[in-house]
Amino acid sequence: MPRFFEYPKKYDVIVVGAGHAGIEAALASARLGLKTLMLTMNIDTVGFMSCNPAMGGPAKSQLIFEIDALGGEIGKATDQTFLQMKMLNTKKGPAVQSLRAQSDRAQYHRYMKRVLESTENLDVKQGLAEELLTKNRKIIGVRTSLDVIYRGKAVIICPGTFLKGVIHVGMKHMAAGRAGEFAADKLSDSLRRLGLKIGRLKTGTTPRLDQRTIDFSKTVIQPGDEPPKMFSFTWEYQKYLSKNQRGKLGPAENVQLAFPQVPCHLTRTNEKTHKIILANLDRSPLFSGKIKGVGPRYCPSIEDKVVRFPDKSGHLTFLEPQGRDTQEIYTQGMSTSLPEDVQLKFLRTMAGLEKVEIIRPGYAIEYDFVCPSEIDRTLQTRKIAGLYLAGQINGTSGYEEAAAQGFMAGVNAALKILRRPPLILGRDEAYIGVLIDDLISKEITEPYRMFTSRAEYRLLLRQDNADLRLTEKGHRVGLISKERFAAFCRKREMVEEQIRYLNRTGAPARQRTKIKGGKPKVLTVEAAETAAIAVKYAGYIERQKTQIARFRKLENFKIPKDVDYLKMEGLCREATQKLDQLRPASVGEASRLAGVSPADVSVLMVQLEINRRRL
Repeated sequence: MPRFFEYPKKYDVIVVGAGHAGIEAALASARLGLKTLMLTMNIDTVGFMSCNPAMGGPAKSQLIFEIDALGGEIGKATDQTFLQMKMLNTKKGPAVQSLRAQSDRAQYHRYMKRVLESTENLDVKQGLAEELLTKNRKIIGVRTSLDVIYRGKAVIICPGTFLKGVIHVGMKHMAAGRAGEFAADKLSDSLRRLGLKIGRLKTGTTPRLDQRTIDFSKTVIQPGDEPPKMFSFTWEYQKYLSKNQRGKLGPAENVQLAFPQVPCHLTRTNEKTHKIILANLDRSPLFSGKIKGVGPRYCPSIEDKVVRFPDKSGHLTFLEPQGRDTQEIYTQGMSTSLPEDVQLKFLRTMAGLEKVEIIRPGYAIEYDFVCPSEIDRTLQTRKIAGLYLAGQINGTSGYEEAAAQGFMAGVNAALKILRRPPLILGRDEAYIGVLIDDLISKEITEPYRMFTSRAEYRLLLRQDNADLRLTEKGHRVGLISKERFAAFCRKREMVEEQIRYLNRTGAPARQRTKIKGGKPKVLTVEAAETAAIAVKYAGYIERQKTQIARFRKLENFKIPKDVDYLKMEGLCREATQKLDQLRPASVGEASRLAGVSPADVSVLMVQLEINRRRL
């Protein structure tokens, strides 16, 4: 009989996992004053970038700006550890312009570890969670592999790719959650025993190269922007505060600005590369059928790209540094699970890589996930009260998507314990709202990645105005300090005054002065940019606001919790099943469920109105 040790300290919130989702969940909970435990398999891998050492990009940068605007940490961490900053899509409209950072992988880990260890109300402990403990369908704690029991009122599971993870390199495979680390098999079994629906997905990573063996003169240099833009609004807010107040927002200076930015480089595959890949498909676990999990369609492996696009003469590969103090280079666009000898052979056909050496081979990884139909808008599971899921366990892909879910799960777990209303963001309010709405309303059959095209109101959900949309909500929750909120209010006033000035005078959209007290006052670059966009795109913005008004009518058409869909006449069988299973809170939410047609929505509205009149 095993002897269990029940840890004497009782927690409010227990976070399992210390990746990007786990970090934001634990910090949000602790900063709201709840006793929080972060449980991780290895404290020395907190905040690791398992795949690309980069943050941001289209739609993903919007998520980072939103997390920062609400009071999260990912934006600050990226700003303090970047190697290069670059704005993407600058020749396109503001709705799709996105900031991207090449990050120092080791520095990012150290920054997040330091923040976690210095946060009040937060304990970080090493341990492998194996069993979720429940009573009457309510979570009460977790048990580790060492038979230590931690009690908690809420548990947030953020396991990344560790649930029954299996790594594939050629025809070799091994159980692992990440190269060199254990898989979490028993935790996945525990989730199954609780009745949660489990699926299987696949993702991959690329070879890491020794930069001393690369001839960069044969590649195309990709420098960063000067001066670099930052992800966190706190740097801008420093300008609105007195010297005495600035320290309360964090460091007044960005240490990374003291160093020159590190360039990336561009090369590409060619016919020789493709010939080697095609000749070795029989050694690919992806094409031999060894891999059963479904991979990301938008980020295919290099062997998949070569097979799917036979007429393409080459595929771009970005050579991206992993840090200032390492020789490792990440090969973006070259995800592969081919054997290491094949990886070396095809890499050496590419310009600049003729003598390259591989430090770490690329690999594919299969892992379990929980079908996100099992969670509600707060990211709490529908079957087990107090159990929350965040990150890749919900079928998503990407650091930014994981961080957004972790933040929302941490906030909502804390608010529930505090008996306060949850924080729920709509599709019209944030990319975070689009992300969560998509997860609970669509069938996830492949890893979900955020795109700007997923946000129908993207002109309003830009990265530059994330604070104007969300910081007041973050302040109301309790994650935005009074100093930061005061600075935000000053910026908001400046933007509003500048918009009125531009509209009144017909000044050029990028005019950076405003009239106050008869004298021109210089605006910050950020406030001027936001005001200029609002004026230049006013017609389009008003059109989207009209669309949102119609959208909100359906969102405000609430559905009683006890409605009996099985007795509704006129609904198709699939719609009846989906509505009964997922129990949408509004007609708007019901309209976005997979399997519910516009005709079903019309029937639903009529039936609900009939039921109301009967009451």
